[in-house]
Amino acid sequence: MLNTTKWTPHVLAILRIVTALLFLEHATMKFFQFPAAIPGVTYPLPAIMLAAGAIEIVTGLLMTVGLFTRIAAFVASGEMAAAYWMAHAPQGFWPALNMGEAAIMFCFIFLFIAFAGAGSWALDNILRPSSKQMSLTEGA
Repeated sequence: MLNTTKWTPHVLAILRIVTALLFLEHATMKFFQFPAAIPGVTYPLPAIMLAAGAIEIVTGLLMTVGLFTRIAAFVASGEMAAAYWMAHAPQGFWPALNMGEAAIMFCFIFLFIAFAGAGSWALDNILRPSSKQMSLTEGA
C-alpha cells in the first residue's frame, strides 16, 4: 500500500494557501470590487462589511504566507461562523438554500488549520525552527 504520510505536510500547506487565497478574494471583492462587486452590497460599505473585509485581508495574507497561521486561522474561522449565523442561517435551515455552504466550509477548514498548523512552506517554520511541527499522524 502507498504510504502517503510523507506528503501530509505538503498537502496541508496547499490546502492552507489555496483556501487563504480564496478567502482573500472575498476581501478584494469588498474593497476593490475585484474580480466583481458583491451583489446586493451598497457602497460605502457598512461597518460590519468593513470589519469583515479587514479580517479577511489580514488573516488571508497571514495564512497565505504561513505567518501566525494558527491564530489567523482561528480568527478567520470565528469570522466565518459569525457570518453564517448572522447572514445565512436567518435565510433558512439548509446551507445549500441559504447560500451558506462557503461560510461553513471556510469555518471548518480554518478550524482544522488552527489545530493542524501551517504544514510545510510556511514562514512559521522559518521563524520557529526549534518547535518541530507535529505531523497529523502523530499523537498528542
